[in-house]
Amino acid sequence: MERCVIRMLQRKVDGVAVMTSEMEERLIRTFSKRQIPTIFMDTTTSVRDASVVSVDYAAGVNQAVEHLVGLGHERIAFISGPLTLSSARVRADAFLKRLRTHRLEAEPGWIQEGDHRVEGGHQAMQRILKSGDRPTAVLASNDLTAIGAMGAIHECGLNIPEDISVVGFDDIELSAYTQPALTTVHVPRRELAATAFRSLFHGRENPPGKGARQREHVIQPHLVVRGSTGNAPKQRNFETVGTKKRSRG
Repeated sequence: MERCVIRMLQRKVDGVAVMTSEMEERLIRTFSKRQIPTIFMDTTTSVRDASVVSVDYAAGVNQAVEHLVGLGHERIAFISGPLTLSSARVRADAFLKRLRTHRLEAEPGWIQEGDHRVEGGHQAMQRILKSGDRPTAVLASNDLTAIGAMGAIHECGLNIPEDISVVGFDDIELSAYTQPALTTVHVPRRELAATAFRSLFHGRENPPGKGARQREHVIQPHLVVRGSTGNAPKQRNFETVGTKKRSRG
C-alpha cells in the first residue's frame, strides 16, 4: 500500500478516491499535507479535511424490513457481511433495531455471519435452516449472499417466495435474472461515483486549508420489489416441522 501511495505522489495526482478501510492513516495524511483532495467512498476516516461519500445502509435495511413486515412476516432471519467491516455492522445493527420497533425478535440461529460471497450466503442459509424453527423471510447483507441463500433454500425443497421470502442488498445486474428475480435494495452507484467526482473536483478548485472540516455526502438507497418476496405463509405450513409463531408481546 505504501508503494502505491509513493507512485501516486510521483505522478502528481490531482485527487485520490479511497475505497478501502485498510490504508494506514499516516499514509492518508500524506495527501492532506500536500493538499491533494481525498475522498473516502463507503469507508470512514479520522482525517479532518477529507470528504466522505457514504451509503445510508440503515435506511435501506429499514425499507427492506418494512416491506417484509407489510407482507405479514414476523419470523425474519438475517445474514450479515463480515462483521470486521463497519458497513456490515451498520446493516446488522439496523436490522435488529428495526425488528425491535415492531416488537419482533429473531431466533439466535436466524442471525448468521456471511462473507459477502455466494458460498458464504449458501452456508449461512444452511445453518439457518438447520437451526430448528424456520423463518418465513431472510434479509441478506448483499445480493451475492442472497443468491447463495436462494440456492440453499431450493436445495431443501422449499419454494421462494411461497415458503421463504428473500431480500438482497445492492441491486447488482444479476439480481434481476435469478429465479425468481431478487427483491433488493438498490444502491445508486452512478450517483455515488458522480458525487465522488464532484467532491474531488471541488477539492481541486478549493484545496483543503488549515482547520478545514470533513465533508460528508450521504447516498440514499431504495427498495426494488421483484418476485422473491411474497405474503408470509400461513401458520399451518410450519406445523410439520415443529415451528411456532413468534409473539409480538
